[in-house]
Amino acid sequence: MDLNGLLGEKGIKTGDLVRVRAKNQIVEGYVMPSTEAEKGMLVLKLKSGYNLGLKQENIEGIEKLIESKVPGIPKPVELKSKPELPVISVLHTGGTIASRIDYSTGAVYASFKPEDLVSLVPEIQDIANIKTKQVMNIMSEDLRFRHYAKIAEAIKEEIGSGVKGIILGHGTDTMHFTSAALSFIFENLPVPVILVGAQRSTDRGSSDAAMNLICAAEFIKQTDFAGIAICMHENTSDNNCLILPGTKARKLHTSRRDAFKPVNAEAIARVNYDSRKVEFLQKDYPKATKKELVVRNGFEEKVALLKTHANMNAEQFSFFEEKGFKGLVIEGTGLGHAPVGDEPESKKILEAIKSLNDKGCTIVMTSQCLYGRTNMTVYTNLRRLVNAGVIPGEDMLPETAFIKLAWLLGNYSPEEAKKLVGKNLRGEISECSRELF
Repeated sequence: MDLNGLLGEKGIKTGDLVRVRAKNQIVEGYVMPSTEAEKGMLVLKLKSGYNLGLKQENIEGIEKLIESKVPGIPKPVELKSKPELPVISVLHTGGTIASRIDYSTGAVYASFKPEDLVSLVPEIQDIANIKTKQVMNIMSEDLRFRHYAKIAEAIKEEIGSGVKGIILGHGTDTMHFTSAALSFIFENLPVPVILVGAQRSTDRGSSDAAMNLICAAEFIKQTDFAGIAICMHENTSDNNCLILPGTKARKLHTSRRDAFKPVNAEAIARVNYDSRKVEFLQKDYPKATKKELVVRNGFEEKVALLKTHANMNAEQFSFFEEKGFKGLVIEGTGLGHAPVGDEPESKKILEAIKSLNDKGCTIVMTSQCLYGRTNMTVYTNLRRLVNAGVIPGEDMLPETAFIKLAWLLGNYSPEEAKKLVGKNLRGEISECSRELF
């Protein structure tokens, strides 16, 4: 009897909660549909939120516990105003924080309206009066420069309405790109804008969405911080969230709830989930000023990020000249190396870089190492790159340098962009790299 026959005999269908006795283990989970690649395998959605596949030959027994108990979408709550509380606007863009499991396909999909997000975390209304707005509904890997401008427009509108701060729900995969983009777009922000994501969708028992949202709201309510930041778990336990600088944070793990870490910088603050206490870790954090809000949301499309690797060839660099690129960030090795030594192909690469620079392309060097900073005066190859026109990226993250260069070229002349790319504008370059590795 095949697996479908076995499940049919037991009256088990997709979505049912079952207990399976297999070799050396007993597991419980929701039955998920199997793909062609998973033929002959029982796929379960565990209570932890992870999937587990069991080969039919290893299944010794199976029983149905609950029939089709699939988590449903909660009813939207009524947003009640409390005059004594500040107003926080929750802007919704999509991503896992606004996602659920589709038990017909086993996939994660973005589905919630902003009110649904609040209904999952009703206690947030005890922190602030919540306004909600859906800016877009898109997975973060699909975001483009034009979306940054749309998000910035929505943020500006909410600032104009007099809110205490803004929470931006965002997918985690490119959240550090967006936080960097917004950091450069806005100058003299009068309120906190906190990007919040979730590593696990909101219908999973292990979801981090509620805690991240609550900690972000408490931070906005309690502090005088004004600027762009990210709020995510500090560790895998549900005790603290960190407020991370918008240009110095990066996703460093595919699935852990503490995937985001500050790089070459310290977290701005820590928020304890139980006590709701906010502890500032940075003394010199950005605050509101009386200066006028400046919004520059232009981005140059012809900018790229190229990772240095073994066995590169000159065509990989000359491509950008042929296609008319205006900017290129190289993610080099070590202190900012690229293969421009005495090997025949390396000599061609150096010539391709020189030619690209001569055609007006702004070239910036960062490091794959992430921690530490580039130093392009130590070795001969590094000096060759500088002589070819490559600008040291100091201790900027490659993604931040990419966003910064595209933003500079979208709002300033190429000559101004070359002068500004190596200067600290929004905390993206540290005076000295901290030993926080």
